[in-house]
Amino acid sequence: MTRRPLVSVSTVAAFLASASVFATAAHAEQIGSVSTNFRVTGSDKVVVEAYDDPQVQGVTCYVSRARTGGVKGTLGIAEDPTEASIACRQVGPITFAGPLKQQADVFSERMSFLFKTLHVVRVVDAKRNALVYLTYSDRVVSGSAKNSVTAVPVPAGTTIPLR
Repeated sequence: MTRRPLVSVSTVAAFLASASVFATAAHAEQIGSVSTNFRVTGSDKVVVEAYDDPQVQGVTCYVSRARTGGVKGTLGIAEDPTEASIACRQVGPITFAGPLKQQADVFSERMSFLFKTLHVVRVVDAKRNALVYLTYSDRVVSGSAKNSVTAVPVPAGTTIPLR
């Protein structure tokens, strides 16, 4: 009996190609980290990264998450844990690059060599004139329900433009 793989190489290649098309241009700026587990080849850490919303000038999201150290972490092939926390804040006058979708993936970053990605999604709460940001992680085969949410109130008199 011949065993077939659960996911074919061509399926993974197609997924990776499509994922790169949808990846956002936002880049994380690491602003701090703490070591949680010492290893001679590189410690496990909790890092804090800042992401500026590319469509909403004046809003920055701060994401804290675990990074695996050791040899695999140093080589970039370790699978980081799915836990993450987010806090987004108004850091300047809020202006919009254009109309926003009701819900959109704003940032994504790889958490393992191939299969796990951290996402930050922006949801517009027009009724309360606020921007809600949600962070979660997914995998090709199974995702994680672990998530964190934060909201940024838009100043009164500033309307959020929607598509």
